[in-house]
Amino acid sequence: MIKLITDKEIYTSVIIGKIPKAKKYLWIGTADMKDMYINKNGKMRPFLELLADLIKKGVKIRLIHAKEPGKNFMQDFDKYPVLFNGLERMLCPRVHFKHIIIDGNFAYSGSANLTGAGMGSKSETRRNFEAGFITDEQEHIDAISQQFDDVWIGKHCKLCNRKEYCTDCPIK
Repeated sequence: MIKLITDKEIYTSVIIGKIPKAKKYLWIGTADMKDMYINKNGKMRPFLELLADLIKKGVKIRLIHAKEPGKNFMQDFDKYPVLFNGLERMLCPRVHFKHIIIDGNFAYSGSANLTGAGMGSKSETRRNFEAGFITDEQEHIDAISQQFDDVWIGKHCKLCNRKEYCTDCPIK
């Protein structure tokens, strides 16, 4: 299956529909991150709480982002100490892809950043118009995973020319 999803479908299909079901690993790539909230048991809770819950269940989480997240995101981050060591993060100023890979059997790739407006978790009047694809087809998951992993291991770092902005570059 490969399916185009748009706007709030990204939130319902991926953020609350698939991410909570991760069993082994979750990889997230995004250019921008801001505080994002999800409906959890009828209450709006920080998305970071969901990540903390997954880490407590043994899910390995990697996050690549292009710039430091907003102030509110960082305040929420500090509320979940399990994220300090349990969430692997890498800052890469060249990342503009938006990928979510779950357990090697589901992937999202599209335009939406990891923000409430981007993922469609805000109201209809406070959201971006976004589009992306979800798939469970292995060849597409493998291609998305390969791009993510190439950045994670520093495959492009030698030719990047932005090392002065990239404190997490695995190749010094």
